[in-house]
Amino acid sequence: MLGVQVARQLKAAGLIWKPRLGDRFAVPDRDLDDEVFVLSNMTIQVHDRPEGRIIGFNGTTEWALDDVDLDETIWLPREDQLRELLGGTFRELGREPDHYRVRVELLDESHTFTAATPEDGYAAALLHLLKAAGA
Repeated sequence: MLGVQVARQLKAAGLIWKPRLGDRFAVPDRDLDDEVFVLSNMTIQVHDRPEGRIIGFNGTTEWALDDVDLDETIWLPREDQLRELLGGTFRELGREPDHYRVRVELLDESHTFTAATPEDGYAAALLHLLKAAGA
């Protein structure tokens, strides 16, 4: 699973979260840094309010939080979501004995990223693309 630190870097680089059922997220800086939440129909839902989008906590988690602004959360994209975000730039995921290799192509130039997990490799490639788009 993608760590909060890497997810923070992606958010800071401009990754925008459009919440969907099954998405994982964290609520940092509220003594909940180690907790991972999942959007579902039953306990955690996104609500559009006049003051902005919020994530509402219902049922068993309501003792901890009533709701939190979407901006206060950090999306923890899954491997498939990261790969989808790479879009047409994605070329290859390879496995080496001690790491994974992700290759993307941007403007006819190939870029390779290595990491301990596929998620971290995809995240490194996505971070590179976001920074290139912002440059």
